[in-house]
Amino acid sequence: MDPVASQQYQAMAIQVLTACGKGENFELNRLLLPHVQDLLERIKPHELHMNDLCAFGQILQQQGHYQKAGTLFETALKFMKHSTGENSVNILEITFRLALSYSEQGRWEEAERLQIVVLAQRRQILGMEHPDTIMAAAYLAETYHQEGRWTECETLFAEVLEQRRRILGMEHPDTIKAAENLAVTYHSQGRWMESEQVGIKVLEQRRRLLGTEHPDTIQVASNLASTYRAQGRWTESERLELEVLEQRRRILGIEHPNTITAAANLASTYYSQGRSAESEALELEVLDQRRRILGMTHPDTIRAAANLAATYHFQKRWADSETLEVEVLEQRKRILGIEHPNTILAAGNLAATYGAQGRWEEAAGLLIPTFHLSSKILGEKHPDTQGYLRNIVFICDKWDEGEEFEEMRSLVTPDTS
Repeated sequence: MDPVASQQYQAMAIQVLTACGKGENFELNRLLLPHVQDLLERIKPHELHMNDLCAFGQILQQQGHYQKAGTLFETALKFMKHSTGENSVNILEITFRLALSYSEQGRWEEAERLQIVVLAQRRQILGMEHPDTIMAAAYLAETYHQEGRWTECETLFAEVLEQRRRILGMEHPDTIKAAENLAVTYHSQGRWMESEQVGIKVLEQRRRLLGTEHPDTIQVASNLASTYRAQGRWTESERLELEVLEQRRRILGIEHPNTITAAANLASTYYSQGRSAESEALELEVLDQRRRILGMTHPDTIRAAANLAATYHFQKRWADSETLEVEVLEQRKRILGIEHPNTILAAGNLAATYGAQGRWEEAAGLLIPTFHLSSKILGEKHPDTQGYLRNIVFICDKWDEGEEFEEMRSLVTPDTS
């Protein structure tokens, strides 16, 4: 094919892909994905029109290619800001998409910064009760959730749910999504009964309105399975998680981030049942996929390393467990900060591995500040906080060193005399 004909063919292909990719049809976009990827190997983002960048970005984002989608949205936003013909609503929409891609990459500080701007401007331009304004509030709340800021997260989600119930009705998909988000927040706070009650209702609505194989229905089933697992109801958890994993492998493909998450969740249930060989096999697969697809420092990759470390701990492979836990704690401190619940959890896990090896002083030195941080961030009655307290009491009983022992116990239990 001569160069002119090749360029014409390429331009036609871009036009067709852009026209087809404007919708939210997952199956269609899955078919379009390899063609978009092929074009992007031959064309630089800055050579594409803004409309093409946005359409291709949405296809990539929906199919789990978050970093590539973010690059396209960044380029589109630069074009828009330098174009005198663009209005503020269009710029806000691309900023919203870019913030979502940052969140999906685990770049929550960058996502939050953009989402705060989008929410403020949508409130000003569109009003407090416009659907796009409410959606912006919901995504900011999700970012707060990822950052472990439960109070801010719950406040925004509760506001979003109230608005959607009043404006859209109880069974509108966006209202149901808001209830689902609130259930996830309850779960993260250790409020499992409340999470389960909302989750069961949401799953019934999703199945009835969307069908059992809609991605949103599958996500709700996954969330409910996690709540069952947290309550020690492993048979119910495993049944749902096997169903979710099979559906996601068939509908999304084996390397979609949501499919990998489903495998990780099932591995956690196997671990909770003491089935460490099955757990380890899945966790090794998940960690390899996440390192390759998401990168070494993505929060989901770090979580996969933490889960594998827990399995090694269960198998009494202390050296393997400690190596991964030290890495996880260092990464979470650097990326999330010392007060994030996931960082606190990582410190507690490493302390437990020190304790299992009889390294009481190292365990206590890490566990006591972890207990105080957990009390501050999660609350004294949170199951994790209570677990750290029990571990400290256990260490105190094992490591009785006179004055040093009494000093350590006093750090946990203030003198009330």
